[in-house]
Amino acid sequence: MSDLSLLEPTQTAPPRQFDYDRFFNSLGAWTLALLWALPLLYAIWTAFHPAAYEARFELFAPVTLENFSKAWSAAPFARYFLNTFMLVTIILIAQFVLGTLAAYAFARFEFPGSGFLFTLVLLQLLVMPDILIVENYKMIGTLGLMDTIVAIGLPYMASGFGIFLLRQTFKTIPKELDEAARVEGAGPLTVLWKVYVPLAIPTYLAYGLVSVSHHWNNFLWPLIITNSVETRPVTVGLSIFAAVDGGVEWSVINAATLMTSGPLLIAFLLFQRQFVQSFMRAGIK
Repeated sequence: MSDLSLLEPTQTAPPRQFDYDRFFNSLGAWTLALLWALPLLYAIWTAFHPAAYEARFELFAPVTLENFSKAWSAAPFARYFLNTFMLVTIILIAQFVLGTLAAYAFARFEFPGSGFLFTLVLLQLLVMPDILIVENYKMIGTLGLMDTIVAIGLPYMASGFGIFLLRQTFKTIPKELDEAARVEGAGPLTVLWKVYVPLAIPTYLAYGLVSVSHHWNNFLWPLIITNSVETRPVTVGLSIFAAVDGGVEWSVINAATLMTSGPLLIAFLLFQRQFVQSFMRAGIK
């Protein structure tokens, strides 16, 4: 029997078929990535090379930092960065405080009208901020806050998206932790600060990155509400810096663009893992 078994033909695995779906998905992803990266690559090339190489590529073209020096000295970017830092900090602190309290109330307390109020919060996600520019402008004028940093951030301090994201995170925390903390004599705010906030730190990091990037790049509302260098954020300052009457130096403009967008890119690279994980935990795809 053993001799006959040796004469039997061995079974070979069927040839592996080419996965067309995976190939075209990868091809489409790389194509979109290349289209997205081309403007950034052009900006990097022109920013680090003399103006003579704005429209032509030479591998051994001289590298220079003169464009960054010109851009920094041509406009008060130091003041613009300070204004933007103050703006995103004020908005983020207000969103964290208001969002945390509202999310905790919706996640752990039962009160009349809670479902209706949370529906109103979700409806905020369907309203584009540009629709409310006129009403917000009237309100800021009534409050006497025109041309201030607070006026830029006031319409964004209560975020429906932040409340929803934190509520989803808080609802995943076991209620047994609440009961254990209350047995020890902790009140609602103590439970929130000692239990919920530490467990939601990845969500705070992800939402903080979204909030900072959005308000760092916000342009239309700051352009309307500000009139002076003392309150103008970096996006508005960059647009005014680029609107010159003479010839446009793309090398200098792109150097200024990289200075304004560089901090956001670095922040995303540092916190991209927490950014993705927290949205997955919240059930957002």
